[in-house]
Amino acid sequence: MATVREQKEPNHLKWLQAALEEGASDRVRDILADLHPADIASLLESIPPEQRPLVWGQVDSRLIGEILLELPETVRADLVKLMDDKALVAAARTLDTDDIADLIPELPDEVIAEVLFALDKQDRQRLDAVLSYPEDTAGGLMNVDAVTVRENITLEVVLRYLRRRGELPESTDKLFVVDRNDHLLGTLTISKLLTSDTAMRVSQIVDHDGVKFTALTPAKEVAAAFERYNLISAPVVDEANRLLGRITVDDVVDVIREEADHSVMAPAGLSEEVDIFAPVARSSRDRAVWLGVNLVTAVIASWVIGLFEQTIEKVVALAVLMPIVASMGGNAGIQTLTLVVRGLSLGTITDSNARRLLAKELMVSGLNGLLWALLVALVAMLWYNNFMLALLIALAMVINLAFAALSGVTIPILVRKLGIDPALASGVILTTVTDVVGFFAFLGLAALFLV
Repeated sequence: MATVREQKEPNHLKWLQAALEEGASDRVRDILADLHPADIASLLESIPPEQRPLVWGQVDSRLIGEILLELPETVRADLVKLMDDKALVAAARTLDTDDIADLIPELPDEVIAEVLFALDKQDRQRLDAVLSYPEDTAGGLMNVDAVTVRENITLEVVLRYLRRRGELPESTDKLFVVDRNDHLLGTLTISKLLTSDTAMRVSQIVDHDGVKFTALTPAKEVAAAFERYNLISAPVVDEANRLLGRITVDDVVDVIREEADHSVMAPAGLSEEVDIFAPVARSSRDRAVWLGVNLVTAVIASWVIGLFEQTIEKVVALAVLMPIVASMGGNAGIQTLTLVVRGLSLGTITDSNARRLLAKELMVSGLNGLLWALLVALVAMLWYNNFMLALLIALAMVINLAFAALSGVTIPILVRKLGIDPALASGVILTTVTDVVGFFAFLGLAALFLV
């Protein structure tokens, strides 16, 4: 039964597809008219590439910049190619400085030059400040629209200043207190400003101990701090503690979403920016490398099996039972691997506690190994009425689960130290290890004791 939300929520994608099939551009325009830029971006991502130009042509030009920011890079790049330089410059000028910085890498050099020329001196300086830092750092995330005040003025003066400004930047929950050289002294929350005696001075209620970030703080650490301290905004400073800008929660939500997408896509060798409706040739090319890597690992496992070909010919039951050993080891290893990769991402696993985690996982694997080894041994005994075969598969399973735990902890840590993304590479390595160890342990023991 559909929920109340599902019953009330219009199915814009269904309506859009119907309008496109009928070639009704006016209906397409009407469907898009009242939608948020993020919703329009979602619709563009949800339709095949050949239909996107028609929809893109009906988008309100004032929303183009915001929509481009909401799209995956691959989809965005295709739509940018449909626009002339004048339209791209106009779209960029509707964006805030930090958003322009996100869009600029996708633009042709000629358009970048025109965008920079169209900005005033102050905005160009702000844009240069954002572009000077990697995009996955606090400096790359920051906005340069921080509202600053001095600590020696009264709250009455602060309120008059804010009224003269007319409006505040989005997600402003605090003002930043600086000295004459823009060194950050602390923060003044809007709630304190509004509820304190206006005759008080800023210095009397300023918070000197608020969370702040240096410009090169990794985006992951920024997101973790926002989650831990329930932040709405936070200052970004340089090495001399001069205020550079601020990070707001909407930018952090984007980081968290990208990390979540990455954790799902990376184990399959796919980018979180993938276009699910990309042309067949492009999708095949993107996936070919990872399939090749998996083929290599499969060949290694098959080679190990081939070493015991004569053993398998003499005891056919081995061919039936050996996938169980490899599969159980693989699943146990993936459980450990998932926990470790997540812990590394959140910063809860470091060199100082990795050994303790390894010891714990080995004990877990030992307990599970004994439990399931006994069960599988019982099944093998009832199935083939061969006590030695049942004993060997039990021993092989205990061995493989121990190696799975060891690999699940050590592989992502070692891979990370090599500068490789653990979420991307660890799964394939782990699967190879558990397959090879599982087959080698079971077939090797069989070759020693059954043949």
